[in-house]
Amino acid sequence: MSISFGSDNHSGVHPEILEAVLRANVGYTHSYGDDAVTLEAIAKFKEQFGENIDVYFVLTGTAANVLSLQNFLKPFEAVICAKTAHINVDECGAPEHFTGSKLLTIPTQNGKLTPALIESAIFGVDDEHHVQPRIISISQVTELGSIYTPAEIKEIVDFAHKRGLYVHLDGARLANAAVALNCSLADLTTHTGIDILSFGATKNGAMLAESIVSFRPELSTNLKYIRKMGMQLYSKMRYSSAQWTAYLTNNLWQRNAHNANSKAKYLYDKLAEIKEVTLTQEIHANALFALLPAEIIEPLREAYYFYTWDEFTGEIRLMCSFDTKLEDIDRFVEVLKELISKNK
Repeated sequence: MSISFGSDNHSGVHPEILEAVLRANVGYTHSYGDDAVTLEAIAKFKEQFGENIDVYFVLTGTAANVLSLQNFLKPFEAVICAKTAHINVDECGAPEHFTGSKLLTIPTQNGKLTPALIESAIFGVDDEHHVQPRIISISQVTELGSIYTPAEIKEIVDFAHKRGLYVHLDGARLANAAVALNCSLADLTTHTGIDILSFGATKNGAMLAESIVSFRPELSTNLKYIRKMGMQLYSKMRYSSAQWTAYLTNNLWQRNAHNANSKAKYLYDKLAEIKEVTLTQEIHANALFALLPAEIIEPLREAYYFYTWDEFTGEIRLMCSFDTKLEDIDRFVEVLKELISKNK
């Protein structure tokens, strides 16, 4: 595949992370996380998020989301989320299948929930004929590229906790949000009061590096069993753990996210200069959305892969990664302009 703007999952692995895996690949050690490499990684998490957390490493973002939710749910309880949420759109029904719980989805303009929107999904409380709302799930960055500020997250958390609900944050691109807001990872999580986090590094230069961070250890004592039952207790965990240590050392997570975000902004500005292109969402992190002339989409996709985000409107999504280069973007824009000119 040539340079891809399809997903930050399409990029490779950062050299510093690969080097960390190689360093961990020496000799024998205990399995299933009972090793020095994993303990070092957990210590790195506590540097970022604080001491009062539990950390569980898993292999996929879907597993991190499902197991996080499963920790809090009974089958007659429900998850409130945006209609565009990854757990609703892109996980093949896994949250509902494995938790046995219903997703209560809310339409939004930009992928973000608010207390007022959430209120509309809270009904039938203590009525045996209705599923009972139990946890609110928000995404950071959202699936439409928008970002919650720490104040917005705290507002949702305060709203939830007053009603006896919990808050889960899908942080597959948490690093991109923190860099965009110029804040720490803790500012978006620990300090806002969320209960549980799916924290991903795979989209930001790692591989098979996903995690669950519980900010309520007293409520997550069963997570180790849930992880095992969920087939996510990785035997040679040191190889995943080593990636996390590298990721959270020397600001690698920030450096990677900064490159992805800044390149996306550069691409956004270039596209804004082309009158035949309509940018459909504001740029906040490393995703941008646009409408292009229909006749050029497939020829352009053959040269630079990207996804059609909305099949009804033709809206496309372009993603930048930790290793996207300016020359990649410049050439993409050149090809785009050539195709537009050719099809006039």
